[in-house]
Parts: sequence; C-alpha cells; structure tokens
Amino acid sequence: MLLVQNLNYSSPSTVLFQRLSVIFTDLLFIYAARECCRCVQEQKASRDVLNRPSFVLAVLLLWNFGLLIVDHIHFQYNGFLFGFLLLSIAKHLQSQHLQGALLFAVLLNLKHIYLYVAPAYGVYLLRSYCFTQDNKDGSVRWGSFSPLRLIGLGVIVVSVCALSFGPFIAMGQLPQLLSRLFPFKRGLCHAYWAPNVWALYNVLDKSLATLGVRLKLLEEAELPRASMTGGLVQEFQHSVLPSVSPSVTLVCTLLAVLPAVASIWWRPRGSRGFLRCLLLCALGSFVFGWHVHEKAVLIAILPLSILAVESREDAGIFLVLSSTGHYSLFPLLFTSAELPIKVVLMLLFTIFSFSALWRLHSGWGALLRPLEVVYLLGLVTVAVACEVVFPLSPWRQQLPFLPLLATSVYCSVGVCYSFLRLYVSLLREEKHKQP
Repeated sequence: MLLVQNLNYSSPSTVLFQRLSVIFTDLLFIYAARECCRCVQEQKASRDVLNRPSFVLAVLLLWNFGLLIVDHIHFQYNGFLFGFLLLSIAKHLQSQHLQGALLFAVLLNLKHIYLYVAPAYGVYLLRSYCFTQDNKDGSVRWGSFSPLRLIGLGVIVVSVCALSFGPFIAMGQLPQLLSRLFPFKRGLCHAYWAPNVWALYNVLDKSLATLGVRLKLLEEAELPRASMTGGLVQEFQHSVLPSVSPSVTLVCTLLAVLPAVASIWWRPRGSRGFLRCLLLCALGSFVFGWHVHEKAVLIAILPLSILAVESREDAGIFLVLSSTGHYSLFPLLFTSAELPIKVVLMLLFTIFSFSALWRLHSGWGALLRPLEVVYLLGLVTVAVACEVVFPLSPWRQQLPFLPLLATSVYCSVGVCYSFLRLYVSLLREEKHKQP
C-alpha cells in the first residue's frame, strides 16, 4: 500500500483503512465546527433551534455538500485540514491569537495550498497582535509595538517549520521538496479547469482562434496544437491571446489580495475584519492562481458560512458562491451510479441553505438580487444539459470534454462575481466605519 510504484494496488483492507481514517480524522473537523458555533453572535432569542444562527452554522459546516463528496466519495482528507483552518479561525475570534497562529502554522506545513490565506494571517497578527493600541482615528500607534509578541509568533512559526522541513534539509532533499511543492511545469490550468478567470481566458482564446480561422484571418496549421482541452496536465500555448506565465498569475493574485490586506492594516475591524480578509485572499488566489484545483473553492465557502449566519449581505454572497462552487465539483463524480447521489445531496444542502438563511434574515428575496436568481436557475439548465442531454447526444464521442468546459466557464462567472461582491461589501463597510 505504501509503494509509490504500485499505482493500481487495491485490497479490501486498504479500502477499509482509508475509509476509517477519513472518518476518524473528521473528528477534528467536528470539534472545529463546534468552536466556530460558539463564536457566532446569537441575534435572535428563539426557542426554535432551527432559527438559531449557531445551529444553522453547524449544519452548513458539518453537512457541507462539497466537503462530503470530495472526502467521502471522491476520497481525500480535506475535512482534517479544514478542521485546522476553522479551529484556527475560531481561536482568533476568541482572541486566542497564539493558539490560532500555531494551528495555522501546522496547517500550512500539512498542505501548502493554504498559502492562499497566509497574507491575511501575517498582516492581521502583525497589526492587531504585535501592535497593542490604535490612535483615535483607528490608525496604528507605532509606539505600541511589542517585540516580545513578535518574537513569540516567530518562535511558533520557526519551530513548526523546523520540525517539518528539518529532516529534508538534513538529507539534502530540500530542492527536490520545493520542486514538488511548486510544480510550475504542470501548466496554467488543471486537467479539469477550476472555475476562475483563466477558464474564461482560455475559452475566449479558443473562441477567437475558431473565429479567426472561419474568417480566414488565421491559418489553422499555424496555430499551436490545442492541448488545453485535452484533459492533460501540461504546459500549453494560447492560440491568439498572450500565453500566461506563473509570474503573471503571481502578480495578478497579489494585486487581487492587496486591497483586502491593506484594509486590515489601515482600518482593522477586529477578528471579523480578519475573516473577511481571509475570504478575499482565498478567493483572489483561487480566481487568479496558477494550476488551481477546483476543490480549493471550499477554502472560501466554509469560512464564509460563519459570516452568512450573521449578515444578510454575506448570506446572499454565500448562496451564490456555495451553489456555484459546489456544482463546479460535479465532474469529480462522473459515473452514472453517482449521478443520483450527488444530485440528491446537493439539492438537500441547497434547500436547507436557502430556507435556513431565509428564516434568519427574514426573506431570501432580500438576500438575492433578480439577476442572481436568474443565474442560479441557469445552473439547473447547465446541469440538465451536461448530466442528462449530452451523454445521450452524438457529441459524446466527438467532444468528450464539452461538459467540463461548459461547467467551468458557467461556474467561473458566479465565482468571480462572488469575489467582486465580497470586495464591494468590504468597501461599503469601510465607508460606513470612516469617522
């Protein structure tokens, strides 16, 4: 089971071990969800448990559709990792910053994808923990800087990283380790495009190339061979638009998260401001990052659940992002036997999300705008076309990746929109807080 070369190995005992290990490690996620529920502000003193924000949050976290299918059907260990993330967030919401920093340092060394939200942690801890006081206008009071607090944070980070990387450094394997952590030769997009801005960029390039050939503005033989829709993980060249390099995606990502990070430096709004910055960092990295995996959208959806039960504005964003992001995971389960399972599970979670948030915030009509409703209804049309109509059509053999293309492109609109709407809500909050 542990031989790297034994790729096709399987046995009943191995499957049992894998399933039980996922279930066992989910205990950490359950505990983290409990801690997050303790941090929720109960706005209504209702005897009905269904109207309590803490109960709604518990269901949104523990019954999260995306996490359920990715871990327990697609089979991965994301629940264990998200347990560390949510527990770290909860510790910051409880003003236990050193514990929160320790948990995030451990998480980052467990899986480096959480670098997405590292800028939010770094700036928040420096600004709101290492600087102990603010001026009357909310700006930083430089004289309140605490070197001891900075040293404490540094010891935590360095100690965790030393335990994690120390053996590789001792054996001279650090270069090999870094090459595997950051495999830039895998190409801009994963084999199945994540629903982000590069999915839109790719389909625009394909459309321009097709249009150019039909209008005889381009010679088909001169265009690069189109491998980006071939289901392979590799580098490729765009046909018409400029090809995108890792450095370009890095610059785009930094520009996308910079306003959010700057906001918690210049106008800190406590732990809720940190959480909003974390969401924008997660989505900014997802939207503009290099070789993003589709499941990374859960890094934003799960923490957003906390804000969704407290704020009507955030609840609307959550409904759009969760519906879009969760549907974008559908192609991970591609067999006919899994179709009714994933449809029923998502319907149950979506119906609960809409109804529960509707009760909490007095009407889902106030949560969603008309165009958002139209867009979400369009998901139903895309689902029927990709899951029912296409498998019965003659295009199934000629264009096997068309459903993946349609799903990624349509969902990328909703994810990018949610990212922009989160930024708009941040700017409105800043304007409201200004003296």
